[in-house]
Amino acid sequence: MINFFFKKRKIVLDTSVFVNPDIRNLFGDSPEKAIEEFVKIAKRTRNLEFYIPSSVFKELMYFVDEKKIPKDFYFIIRIKSPDKHRNVCPAIFFYELVEEMRHRINKGLRVAENAVRNAIHKETDEIIKDLRKKYREALREGIIDSKEDVDLIFLSLQLQASLVTGDQGLIKWADKLGIEWIVPEKFRDFLLSAID
Repeated sequence: MINFFFKKRKIVLDTSVFVNPDIRNLFGDSPEKAIEEFVKIAKRTRNLEFYIPSSVFKELMYFVDEKKIPKDFYFIIRIKSPDKHRNVCPAIFFYELVEEMRHRINKGLRVAENAVRNAIHKETDEIIKDLRKKYREALREGIIDSKEDVDLIFLSLQLQASLVTGDQGLIKWADKLGIEWIVPEKFRDFLLSAID
């Protein structure tokens, strides 16, 4: 029988840990510096395992110079995709997701209608800029809106892991599925408290 206290805690990391300035700055002033500091701390923890889905890893590589990443990063981080063929998700999740998307599409339509109504009072570039901002807020904030988001949710479910992200949409939907998440602004403190 495995003693609960010696079981390693699994942590799934989102790109935002290293690129979102609100979280990254706790580790360093650039994504590379944040990864370097994360590695220094994570190497000293013995009871944590760190995972990142391959799609999220690829996304992270767009933001960093891979030559500047410490080699230990590849030892500490396990790159693992969720099993998309065997993972099971409650139907209520899809029901609520479809309902949410329909609500957001209607909200986006109202944003577009208002932009057209106000077009005679503004310059074209100003209209487009305002429309893009409001449309993005209406359709993308607070929702899972990418395959990377889905991979993070399903990997966390599959591993029964804690999720670390600055994405409010991911946090909202993780809550709906009972996935534990770590307050991103406290993640560095969390790591430091896990050092033996």
